[in-house]
Amino acid sequence: MARTPAQRTGDAAEERALTHLRRQGGHRTVTRNFRAKGGEIDLITLEGEVLVFTEVRARADSGFGRPEETVGPRKQRRLIQAARAFLATHPEHAARFCRFDVVAVDGRDLRWIPDAFRLDATWS
Repeated sequence: MARTPAQRTGDAAEERALTHLRRQGGHRTVTRNFRAKGGEIDLITLEGEVLVFTEVRARADSGFGRPEETVGPRKQRRLIQAARAFLATHPEHAARFCRFDVVAVDGRDLRWIPDAFRLDATWS
């Protein structure tokens, strides 16, 4: 099935994000596009011993706002739910410290936001 222009833009943004994370942060890929009931995580990497769940957001231009502004509370809950599912199915990572990053791709600009949001007290 052919990818839509929006999907191709997203794919290219994820590839740019992963390249950036590898070069700047020394990240090693665990998996890409992990899907679970209720959510998907674009990139899961290891930065040293820290497990990093990364949401990649892309916009062709910033006329409608910055891409990172679209990772609101609802999206954060979905990412946390997917991260819990990942950890439940990958017990080898369950004891690791986890972090949520956002990479925003806005035309030619790329912004990496480590620790973009924090987990509430219910995270375990």
